[in-house]
Amino acid sequence: FLGLLSAGLAIALRDPLVNLAGWIFILLRRPLAVGDRIQIGDYAGDVIDLQLLQFTLMEIGNWVDADQNTGRIVYIPNGKIFTESLANYNQGWFQYIWNEIPVLITFESNWKKAKDILKQVARDHAEYLSKAAEQRIREASLKFLTFEAELAPNVYTRVENSGVLLTIRYLCEPRHRRETAQSIWEGVLQEFAKCSDIDFAYPTERKYDHLHESKMSAFSLNQEELKASVDQEDSES
Repeated sequence: FLGLLSAGLAIALRDPLVNLAGWIFILLRRPLAVGDRIQIGDYAGDVIDLQLLQFTLMEIGNWVDADQNTGRIVYIPNGKIFTESLANYNQGWFQYIWNEIPVLITFESNWKKAKDILKQVARDHAEYLSKAAEQRIREASLKFLTFEAELAPNVYTRVENSGVLLTIRYLCEPRHRRETAQSIWEGVLQEFAKCSDIDFAYPTERKYDHLHESKMSAFSLNQEELKASVDQEDSES
């Protein structure tokens, strides 16, 4: 009787016991703490409370862009710490994250000049974080295996179908991704407005006339022009 009763209680109380074990694991291993920004499974947010059986998130993302909060409160059972992947924004290398801003310009634009402008704008708004991040890396290296990286803002070049893609990569604080992106975009718009040789690119459609625009048509046209010039020289002579 006692064996059956114990088995029944274990089955009935399985979830509360797993959540209790999860709470003990969180206290001992500290994968998250109140104030951390995390993502666990499909949910992301700021940890605002930690209880015996569950922890509470102020949700971010979902239908709101750039990791800003939605206003919803999400309750996560502590047992999810054993079954779901957990990403912590505040316990990485140096408590900063990388953000990227793609800027697409036309093939006819002066892309080298545009790249220099983007580098300068990114440095004006984000380079001050690089020194603080270097210190964070040194501190994190005492606990984690870390690798030195280029922390200054940079711009990478790639060719796309509609133009030249210049991607700004820079450090930012997890809770200020939208504000920094806005500041950089405003700087880019202001600087590009001063340049007549730089234009933003966007998907376009054009018609192609093979008879008049192909290489063979251009070759035939050149041959006809050459023949006409020879005939004219012969007539003059």
